[in-house]
Amino acid sequence: MIRTMMVELSTLEAAAYRQKLRGGHSGIVIMRFDTEQPGLATVDRKTGEPDPSHNTDLKLFPLEAFKEALELTSGMPYSRRGKVKLSGEKEDASAQEETAEELATVDSAEYEAIVKAYTNRKGELSYELINKDFIQFAKSSKTISDMVANHASVDDIRDHVVKVKLESITGNRDLTVAQTQRIVEMLDEVSPRNVFKELNDEIRKMLANR
Repeated sequence: MIRTMMVELSTLEAAAYRQKLRGGHSGIVIMRFDTEQPGLATVDRKTGEPDPSHNTDLKLFPLEAFKEALELTSGMPYSRRGKVKLSGEKEDASAQEETAEELATVDSAEYEAIVKAYTNRKGELSYELINKDFIQFAKSSKTISDMVANHASVDDIRDHVVKVKLESITGNRDLTVAQTQRIVEMLDEVSPRNVFKELNDEIRKMLANR
């Protein structure tokens, strides 16, 4: 499965992790040590808040525990890891398995290179480092300067910046648009926000000041 490392909660005698779900969603899985059934919540991409599933008992898995798990796993990069099963625990049938493409992406040398390049000392994938580096490139690139002068769209400029930077970081000059998009989506799901928000804002400033 594609998930983060395990974390131990203080609000409950339980362990938790964040898991990639289908459809671009993230899920928080909590496993108590005194009950078989795990608790599951999806992460609302608009609010960033956990939304417990309908079959999760909030008396056993209070919302505060999901919020703690979300905070503790925030910034932790995804990787392919084995399924977690505590003693006597039943597998949660409501969890949505990842696709073959998603597994291929998280297993790829390109994804590994990007995570390694932008993981801070705390072991968290740093949006600040990513955006700072990509913005610096955008400001120094003649191609980007020409695109700005020719009134290219924010999306077109960002896509060019991302593709060129990913090619540079990974050493793979043959990255396809689809591969690039899947890597960005995987990075974007590390936290419920747009991974390139600051880059997009900077590009808008460049276009406004042309």
